Amino acid sequence: MTSEPLISLEHLDIGYDQTPVLRDVQLSLERGSFTGLLGANGSGKSTLIKTILGIIPPLAGEIKFGRIDNRKPILGYVPQREVFDPIYLVSSFEVVLMGASRRVGPGRRFNSAEKQFTMKCLQQTGVANQSRKRFSQLSGGQKQRVLIARALATKPDLLLLDEPTAGIDAAAAEAIMELLVSLHKDGITILMVNHDLHTVRRYVRQVIWLHQGKVLAGTVEELLSPQKIEQILELEIS
Repeated sequence: MTSEPLISLEHLDIGYDQTPVLRDVQLSLERGSFTGLLGANGSGKSTLIKTILGIIPPLAGEIKFGRIDNRKPILGYVPQREVFDPIYLVSSFEVVLMGASRRVGPGRRFNSAEKQFTMKCLQQTGVANQSRKRFSQLSGGQKQRVLIARALATKPDLLLLDEPTAGIDAAAAEAIMELLVSLHKDGITILMVNHDLHTVRRYVRQVIWLHQGKVLAGTVEELLSPQKIEQILELEIS
């Protein structure tokens, strides 16, 4: 892993309708890092991810992206959950194929190479055998794997995940975390929202903790020691 920043947030204000949730955010995400994003409900975790993705415009400040092979890094996004109405007969394969839309363009046909790559993403996430099944019929863990496969279909340099293990059983959650470790070893930078401190301690290297409109950043050892956790929680309560 190099120390080259993949993303730098400089004096960033984020929020909605000109109302900041976080002010003057200054931090960087190194290329090749695996970072956990922590914070209470409403602290700004999802807002921060959506601002990095460009879904929500920043209220102030700037987001700078490092260059990879002389291009801006590609971002893949895994939402906390995605619900397709059962009336729409969308298969797992079709959901993942959506990830190739950026390359193919709107209204164009997907060629055989893109379809083959889509199946490869399903295989990589362990749900190739569910490719023809309706997305709405999958279990929670299977849905998360399909959504990760869709993000991989974008061929991302950075994977942003919003609570990828929320609402699924312990075995499925561990399997998804092991999958993310494997993807990280393959060279993908990861920023993951997760409320489970045990999971974050076990799997990630760096931590960003949002509390009371402030941003703390450091290693797992620095921010997730019992003493530091007690200090942060006291700050939130006081």
